[in-house]
Amino acid sequence: MQITSRFTIAVHIITCIHCFQDDYKVTSNFIAGSTGVNPVIIRGVLSQLKAAGLIHVRQGASGITLAKPLEEITFFDVYEAVDSVKDEGLFHFHENPNPDCPVGKNIHFALDRRLAQVQTAMEQELRQIRLSDVAADVQAKIEAEKK
Repeated sequence: MQITSRFTIAVHIITCIHCFQDDYKVTSNFIAGSTGVNPVIIRGVLSQLKAAGLIHVRQGASGITLAKPLEEITFFDVYEAVDSVKDEGLFHFHENPNPDCPVGKNIHFALDRRLAQVQTAMEQELRQIRLSDVAADVQAKIEAEKK
């Protein structure tokens, strides 16, 4: 089990947009320079963030901007936009437990509810963290490095 790097890339993108949108035209190439990720991958994540209503992507002078204030964007919003597992669940169950084995035929019964609890707890934690917290930490670190 692992959440893909699209999640951290998306958080980086949103933070980058927030930090630079007033001073620069933020483009996929600009963001690629900050993230160190291929612009093609950046454009794919941007597409997901746009579809989720988290950013605006416009050709021309304005470039990429946030669709809502950082205080209103949570880690869960980003997770749901780029990594949400929806119906298949966070945990992938092995395909063919042996129905003739006492453990194999009962393992779903023993694990499914517990794994759902873990996923729910994780998603609740993601809802508690706002991207404004991340941006504030980044800004504080930038300011500390100037001293």
